[in-house]
Amino acid sequence: MNKVIGYARVSSASGTQTVDAQVEKLKESGCDLIFSETISTRKAEQERPELMKCLASLRKGDTLKIATLSRIGRTQREVINRLNDLQAEGINLVTLDGLVNTEALGKFAPILIGLLTGLNEVERDLITERVNASVEFRRKTGGDLGGRPKTSEKKEKLVLRLRDEGESYRGIREQTGLGLATIRRIIADRDALLEQSEQVEALRK
Repeated sequence: MNKVIGYARVSSASGTQTVDAQVEKLKESGCDLIFSETISTRKAEQERPELMKCLASLRKGDTLKIATLSRIGRTQREVINRLNDLQAEGINLVTLDGLVNTEALGKFAPILIGLLTGLNEVERDLITERVNASVEFRRKTGGDLGGRPKTSEKKEKLVLRLRDEGESYRGIREQTGLGLATIRRIIADRDALLEQSEQVEALRK
């Protein structure tokens, strides 16, 4: 018999959002089993024990229910990769916010996931293009803005790729040899650039 399994997560027990609220909604939606945890969004999925247990319990034909897509990944890429994995294993995904219901979509589910994957690739290309433009600008203007240490374009791209793949700051430091402050700066610069671009796009609409 196919099961309906729920997974709830919050990054902090403080504030108005609690894991209990998600668990209650999952119960109301008809979950047979629910895994829940309070854990930082900075933790990779391998460091989320309840998520690992939840995924291990799923079998072909089962349905995974979550509050929102952000519960199963820290980045857009992680979420889409998880969607692809679940689809390949024959596991349905339903979000309580109504955004995704691969069971209801039936044969159209792969089309939706393929579209999301394509959009993710386009976004990554655009981000890479903006990062390259930013790096080139810093190089032409001396590259040492605000007294920050210079970092090679190759290493900056590596830092961003590793982060997008879900690597922790510590893991990035071990693979690049860069300091944590430099790694955070590179990621923050990219995020600020992306946010600025989104604001410009919003003004154009």
